[in-house]
Amino acid sequence: MRLIVTIPAYNEAATIAEVISNIPRTIKDVDEVKVLVIDDGSSDDTATLARNAGADAVITHSTNMGLGRAFLTGINYAIAMKADLVVNIDADGQFNPQEIPNLIEPIIKGEADVVIGSRFLSIHSKRSIPFVKRSGNKIFSKIISWLSGQSFTDTQCGFRAYSREALLRLTIFDRYTYTQESLLNLASKGLRIKEVPISVKYYTQRKSRLIKHNLTYGFKALLIVLRTFRDFAPLRFFGGIGIITMSAGLAMGLLIFIRWLLTGRTSPYTSLINVGGALVILGFLILLLALIADMFARQRQLQEEVLYHLRKKVYSEIDA
Repeated sequence: MRLIVTIPAYNEAATIAEVISNIPRTIKDVDEVKVLVIDDGSSDDTATLARNAGADAVITHSTNMGLGRAFLTGINYAIAMKADLVVNIDADGQFNPQEIPNLIEPIIKGEADVVIGSRFLSIHSKRSIPFVKRSGNKIFSKIISWLSGQSFTDTQCGFRAYSREALLRLTIFDRYTYTQESLLNLASKGLRIKEVPISVKYYTQRKSRLIKHNLTYGFKALLIVLRTFRDFAPLRFFGGIGIITMSAGLAMGLLIFIRWLLTGRTSPYTSLINVGGALVILGFLILLLALIADMFARQRQLQEEVLYHLRKKVYSEIDA
């Protein structure tokens, strides 16, 4: 069994060597551990220091393409390196590489296809997380849990493990980040996702390479979640909007009708008749759109199934 540890990195010269040196090279039930660093267009010596620290491969983007793209590059190269397991860990030193064996254990035991490191299942780690990040993570975890029909405590954490099946099934598009999109993607395909407690260190003097401003990050991440939910559950997405819109129109019409029955007139609310009628028509059109989008979603499912089998064939050819 071959484990590939992928490390997306952007200007992480200060920490990349320490992260690589702390990755365990001998793990129970794992025959080989390889380290793959994805240098996302760094302007410092991240790539050189990674090679000097013992990275087995360093892939460099010519420009900064975003965390989501760096993650996807790592996944593609990990498959090319015949990975049976992939662990993705940040390059900033917040997570402890020595906890990798705990992260992959549920996959090796056949209990999960994806394992998320959760900072909120550990009391000590939970207390060390800044309040703003803790609150934002809690909100997004509840949203992702509701949309996926599963229960998660930490949907923002990048310290994760993936089985070969999860690697072949995974499809992501966003360049900004991948954490929310990948969870919704894999959950929609019925893969087993489990959380395990991990530790985390926060450095007050260090600024995040991804999160320049909490509100900006929250807005971008919410857009990713909405787009992903739209793509994988269009009937629920557009159907919910259509039902709410039509219900509002019907409610207006009902109120006007009751007033007419009681008073014999509709003024001064006559204009609501037109508004209500417009909302009913709009809601009906959105429901039609929901049915059409659901039809396209079925085509997408078929296309992704074809893509999965193509990847599986390529993987088999590589393995041969």
